[in-house]
Amino acid sequence: MNDQLIMENYLLLLKSTVEVYVHGTLESSNQDIRELLKAGLDNTMSFQADTYDEMTTFGWYEVNNVKESQIKQTYNKVKNK
Repeated sequence: MNDQLIMENYLLLLKSTVEVYVHGTLESSNQDIRELLKAGLDNTMSFQADTYDEMTTFGWYEVNNVKESQIKQTYNKVKNK
């Protein structure tokens, strides 16, 4: 297993963990638990951002800008439904 694969798997794990924390935070009826889950969410999102930054530094996570024409085309499709 190479470093890139490890980082990709870690990033996927962090994204899944964020989803769990979001749902738990939203559904919690207890303020103390909500604050605890929110702290976990904030930490996990910070780890995700750091991991993403590290991956882009090594060229392991490419970001492709969408052309404005594609944005307009998609907008028009949604608007006309």
